[in-house]
Amino acid sequence: MDLDTVSRTGTVAPHEERVVAGLCGVCAAGCGVEIVLEDGRIKRLRPRPGHPRGIVCTRGTRAPEVVYSPDRLLYPQLRVGRRRAGRFERVSWDEAYAFLVERLQTIAAEHGPEALAVYTGRGNFELGLNDTFAPAGPTESSANAVLFPFGSPNTTGVGSLCFVSYGMIAPRACFGEEYRNLSEDVDHADLVLVWGANPATASPPENLVRLKHLQARGGRVIVIDPRRSETARALRAEWVGIRPGTDGALAIGMLHVLIAEGRCDRRFVEEFTHGFEELAAYAADFTPERVEAITGVPAETVREVARAVAAASGCSLLMYTGLEYSNSGVQAIRAALTLQALAGHLDAPGGKLIGAPDRLRLHRHVTSPPDGARPAIGSAEFPLFHEVRREAHAALLPRAILDGEPYPVRGMIVSGTSILTAWPESSRWRHALEALDLLVVVNRFPTADAASADLLLPATTMFEIESYQEYHGHVELRRRVVEPLGEARNDYLIFAELAARLGYGERWPQTERGLVELALEGTGITYEELAASPDGVELPQPAPTYRKYETGGLRPDGRPGFNTPTGRFEIASEWLRGHGYEPLPVYTEPAEGPIAAPELARRFPLVLTSGARTKADFRSQHHNIPSLVALQPSPLAHLHVADAAARGIGDGDEVDLVTPRGRVRFRAHVTEDIVRGAVEANMGGGGPLGTPAWRAANVNELTDAGNYDALSGFPVFKALLCEVEPAV
Repeated sequence: MDLDTVSRTGTVAPHEERVVAGLCGVCAAGCGVEIVLEDGRIKRLRPRPGHPRGIVCTRGTRAPEVVYSPDRLLYPQLRVGRRRAGRFERVSWDEAYAFLVERLQTIAAEHGPEALAVYTGRGNFELGLNDTFAPAGPTESSANAVLFPFGSPNTTGVGSLCFVSYGMIAPRACFGEEYRNLSEDVDHADLVLVWGANPATASPPENLVRLKHLQARGGRVIVIDPRRSETARALRAEWVGIRPGTDGALAIGMLHVLIAEGRCDRRFVEEFTHGFEELAAYAADFTPERVEAITGVPAETVREVARAVAAASGCSLLMYTGLEYSNSGVQAIRAALTLQALAGHLDAPGGKLIGAPDRLRLHRHVTSPPDGARPAIGSAEFPLFHEVRREAHAALLPRAILDGEPYPVRGMIVSGTSILTAWPESSRWRHALEALDLLVVVNRFPTADAASADLLLPATTMFEIESYQEYHGHVELRRRVVEPLGEARNDYLIFAELAARLGYGERWPQTERGLVELALEGTGITYEELAASPDGVELPQPAPTYRKYETGGLRPDGRPGFNTPTGRFEIASEWLRGHGYEPLPVYTEPAEGPIAAPELARRFPLVLTSGARTKADFRSQHHNIPSLVALQPSPLAHLHVADAAARGIGDGDEVDLVTPRGRVRFRAHVTEDIVRGAVEANMGGGGPLGTPAWRAANVNELTDAGNYDALSGFPVFKALLCEVEPAV
């Protein structure tokens, strides 16, 4: 077999096996792979040596099953008969677009263009699509601005319940930066806190490799999690078990230790912080003993971890969405960021690095919201979210659809997502989708939402498209590996043609090559150069510098400090204060928890957390992929051996997970790898594909749309009360 790159036509001679260099197309991570093709079909993947992301994860090894699944949507389809009857008829793309444009125009004429919304999800995280249809303003976005020129301000999506608290609101409130400009220097750290993240099941799992290298050179990894996660087990790392939803109290308790024992970076505190004295007064009550009572973390562990953070030469903080989904959400993340900064690990070797503002990046093509339009849904209720994202907040879409508040939403395009399995109180969302005058679903597979759709549009996998992928200081062409199956189309081209059909197609390139050329504007790299470089092209980067806040390297005016209202690291955030929120990173006890709701806890004595990633699926995807389903045929509820014994539950038993909202069937996983009193339930079930167990188990039938972080609007998925009962 020879190693080659795929031609732009994707042509491979029949009855021939070849190995081609490309990028994995199961998700948008851009892992470098060698793809074995047999008779022009993907046979298997293997890691590409020397690639900056040369990894094949568990899901990637099943690429052929994903691409060639008989469940793929391959043709446009129009609904026949009533909603949720499951009857659709195949139509041409011209017929599909004619129907779609007519319905969009009719709704806009009757209700105004603001009555239309676009919702995009994790399946739309392809870089070219995101960076070309991005709303103007945010540093990054997965929302789609295709209807901005049509007059609707209501683009929204998964950002309304994922990432934005951690990646945008919290760091901006503290030090004026956002995730796109940040990285953790794990390669030079001697201590890493894995807190609210699980690198072993991430996509891609590259940080797990980095952590193994850190351990090999003598570094220390501490995992803070209600579960002894897959990462903790894979690394045999120290595990700090914690009651779900109380991470903010732990962070403040560790700040208490740093302050009380004089372990803060004194110069940083004196010259570059705002609100330290207020923090010291607030944290004084969070003694390790009080923190133990709140979190379940032993007082001596609180002290020891805090001292380790302060003593480390470099401490990285690997976080993700785990801290977002509690009532403390944004503030808990801010407390953890403050801990890292006060210990001297901000923009320092081995800590959290801030990218140089002048480094070369690919071009982002952004579109401004329509002038004179009504405010986006949720912009008044969640102003911090709207300020960093410039999009609607999806949590309030059901209210707009069902109640017409603050104005009606009558049509939606839902792309690359499964709303009904992602949001709390699925029944309310189901009623909302059924009440729409128009619902369009763009996807590779049928979803729970598709049952209510008027129009289904088939999207390709990322093996079937041409686009690009950016890494740190590196850009590579995403080459088409196989031709699109059936009549499936690149998500980008679906929306580009919609823009053309609506009369403003000139705003976006109408070809994949045009998309790539647009991204390369200003880089000095041509499409021909990129296409001729199998391993990609370097984007020249400035030499790394540290503590740029000392030298004026972060602010536009060149003065020392940060891009915050005070020019300092804002422990007390003036941005938050200006919007009427508590400026300090205060702890909020979970509203539905054993301390705040003791009466309810008598009926539901366990704490439910959901959403931990697994290797066998990807959110709600892949429950129909046979070899992945074989790894976990049923959704699991993890509970401690003592809690199981008290209820007469054995490992593998069918159980009912019960909350004040309802009852859902799971299979028990009885283990000592979870704190006593907590239950972790798999999310993603409830779709139309997969085993009966997965199709029936939507954990969001149990969650509460009215329980959310007031700063971000993010649902509380990880700190609710529940009971587990043997199935009858």
